[in-house]
Amino acid sequence: MNQLDALKQFTTVVADTGDFKQLDAFKPQDATTNPSLILKAVQKADYAPLVKDTVNQFRGRPMDEIVDRLLVRFGCEILSLIPGRVSTEVDARLSFDTAATVARGERLIELYQAQGIATDRVLIKVASTWEGIQAAEQLERKGIHTNLTLLFAFCQAVACGQAKVQLISPFVGRIYDWYKKSAGAAWVEADNAEANDPGVKSVAQIYNYYKKFGIQTEVMGASFRNVGQITALAGCDLLTISPDLLATLAASEAPLQASLSADAAKAASIEHVSFDEASFRLALNNDAMATEKLAEGIRAFCVDAVKLEQLLLAA
Repeated sequence: MNQLDALKQFTTVVADTGDFKQLDAFKPQDATTNPSLILKAVQKADYAPLVKDTVNQFRGRPMDEIVDRLLVRFGCEILSLIPGRVSTEVDARLSFDTAATVARGERLIELYQAQGIATDRVLIKVASTWEGIQAAEQLERKGIHTNLTLLFAFCQAVACGQAKVQLISPFVGRIYDWYKKSAGAAWVEADNAEANDPGVKSVAQIYNYYKKFGIQTEVMGASFRNVGQITALAGCDLLTISPDLLATLAASEAPLQASLSADAAKAASIEHVSFDEASFRLALNNDAMATEKLAEGIRAFCVDAVKLEQLLLAA
């Protein structure tokens, strides 16, 4: 049995791509997209007809509507190839606007419904700002499920659990990147690999906390840099993995065992905590890595949102 098939015994495998033509090879349960992945996909010649058709069909409509229709078009194509759910992201420029995020999430669901897609097959992806988490809580109350992304701090995960969001996406690789850069020449890769990887430790802490206290929010590790980070999180609810790393897993027959266990988490000695807005903002502020990576992630997605709009204007 290859490592990908072994991993699927413990964890729901999700493909982290906007390129739906790659999905068939790996048979993932779910798929996730984000502005950067969609931008990368639409620049491929294979997708030029789809982009042109969407723009021509809705030319003259507001650009934000055309973008959402394109995202839903990609999402519908992805859903035709997988049995589970697709995550579609709200414009990152709305990351600090609760009401606008709720409105955009509702519109995305309406567009999916118009294509005959059931609401439970879509996760609305929202940045894990305080405002984003409040928006997700409102969407969940309306029966619209959410995926809270750009999650780097424990306080973000706790607040998401309090909001009863469907799923969170803690970013393993970007946490690893920050600590490696911060350590500079003092970084020893072997000492910070697999279970000792700072990104892996962050996800394991969140997973154990959720399982200890019966929090139903799903944990989906994301943003992987190497296979060791993935195998060290085998047993996590879900892992979203790029096609390149899926291929590496599929090509390896090295043994793979579950690293995370709900039973072990329930037996662990863990303190229960909670956050209101003030304590959340203070905790996030006091975590330099999370503060920097959240801001950096939102900026990058905003840049790619503008680039996508420019491509559509030129189509």
